[in-house]
Amino acid sequence: MTNTIPFTKKPFASSILLWMRTDQPRQQGMEHWKGPHSKIISATPGMDEYRQIHLAAANPGLWPATPGVETTIPADRRIDGVADVTFQSVFSPLLGRKQTRLAFADEINVFRRTLLYAGPPNSTRWYHVARPDEQTGARALVFLRRRDGVGTRRFRKYFADEFVPALAKAAALTELRTEVFMPWNEKLWDSPDVAHDNPADQRFHASVMLGFADASARSSFFDSAAIAKLSDEVSAFASAVHAYEVSEALTYVTDGAVLPHYARN
Repeated sequence: MTNTIPFTKKPFASSILLWMRTDQPRQQGMEHWKGPHSKIISATPGMDEYRQIHLAAANPGLWPATPGVETTIPADRRIDGVADVTFQSVFSPLLGRKQTRLAFADEINVFRRTLLYAGPPNSTRWYHVARPDEQTGARALVFLRRRDGVGTRRFRKYFADEFVPALAKAAALTELRTEVFMPWNEKLWDSPDVAHDNPADQRFHASVMLGFADASARSSFFDSAAIAKLSDEVSAFASAVHAYEVSEALTYVTDGAVLPHYARN
């Protein structure tokens, strides 16, 4: 299968996986992230987009059970949210050192673990899959872990040329964004006072954001024969496929401009 879906490449992107503190109510942490913490990140120069992906509290895993693939999300590693940052250039992160220091200092107020995954330049792809009048009413965020013995180049080729087009053909999506990750390095986001434990057998190598008209369309997608067939194929390349239900996607910066209020989109 050849990937022929039109897409817009973004020069550099990162995703910060976040786990809320457990010594305070989860929703309290989510609100702090949504409010005070977002103001720190939004003020970072050089960003093209900043979006918070809030994941549902109950997230056992939407991907169908697949022999040899971990599709049930382990409770002790279940992610609470993801900060998606797209930069205007590969040099943009150098402009944000002041705000990064402020973000580091504030993390202890809300997070217990933070892990930054960065994609190589030009690897993040936002696909044109929706009609202009279509709205996204539900989302799923899918993380893939490369199977041992499958090389990086082979995995990325399968992901871009087979897996992603198969997802696009499985249903009428309203959003399709993909990212492949460089090898994880703690030094990219080594903030103090919060955990960064990320054992090699727990790391991810790619992600996909899927948008649907509504929650019913999302459920039908994961229950479809097309996804069942794809599950059989992906088992040769991935040892884990964790599909999260997204509760909110909030945009704070778009096209380089800070929004006066976040936009639910």
